[in-house]
Amino acid sequence: MKGQTLKGFLFISPWLIGFALLVAVPFVASIYLSFTHYDIISSPTWVGTANYKRLFTEDPLFWKSLIVTLKYALIAVPLSIVTGVGLALLLNLEIRGIRYYRTAFYLPAIVPMVATCAVFSWILNPQIGLMNNLLRIVGVEGPAWLSSEPWALYSLVIMSLWSIGGSMVIYLAGLKDIPLSLYEAAVVDGAGPWQRTLHITLPMLTPVIFFNLIMGIINAFQYFAQAYIMTQGGPESSTTFYALYLFQRSWRYLDMGYASAMAWILFVLIMLVTGLLFKTHRKWVHYGR
Repeated sequence: MKGQTLKGFLFISPWLIGFALLVAVPFVASIYLSFTHYDIISSPTWVGTANYKRLFTEDPLFWKSLIVTLKYALIAVPLSIVTGVGLALLLNLEIRGIRYYRTAFYLPAIVPMVATCAVFSWILNPQIGLMNNLLRIVGVEGPAWLSSEPWALYSLVIMSLWSIGGSMVIYLAGLKDIPLSLYEAAVVDGAGPWQRTLHITLPMLTPVIFFNLIMGIINAFQYFAQAYIMTQGGPESSTTFYALYLFQRSWRYLDMGYASAMAWILFVLIMLVTGLLFKTHRKWVHYGR
């Protein structure tokens, strides 16, 4: 038995080494660095809680980036859940060619992010973009989506729906897991399609919705690449997300200690929100028991 255990550890040793060097050690080191001034070039200098004090009392961009991130999460996550569930319900219908429709809606989720950003840079272009050209057909002059402060954040929210196919597939799998006997019993009792959806489909789908809600919030708090590629945080810092500002502090200004403190605040915030959702999920998530 000991020999088999040793062989098992040997097989997973590449992963263990990689986890230790690339995850565990930096994770622990960042705790220490958050209490130091560290610019990569010179050795870390202990400053105690000065980084945290600066963040909460002397850095208005910290608060703005946090508000931008929270605003994005409050809009994009519920919107993605509603859209994903709606698409999954439609694609769960047994109609001719449904497999092709499912493939078509899922494909955008596997398109590389840089390619997606390039496409949306054209779609949202105020002069030659597809979005404003469609609006002009109905007599509406569209805004400068990515370069206008009121619209830049909403443009990224719209863009987030492009990759909704990933969560849609998970919802679709959840729908396939609902026992048909429940629908048959409901039909016998005289329940219509709307009643079956409201009282059977959605309650039985709540575990999947809860999973996507947690993952969506975590991803929203770490939202970075699209804003970095599309807007660089502008205009007027209206798309400076928390993770983007953290990146700027660490690699543009080489203020690694300050960035480490930001990272730990983000970690605690995500844990608090996730813990709150787990506290309340028993009231609305049904596990079929």
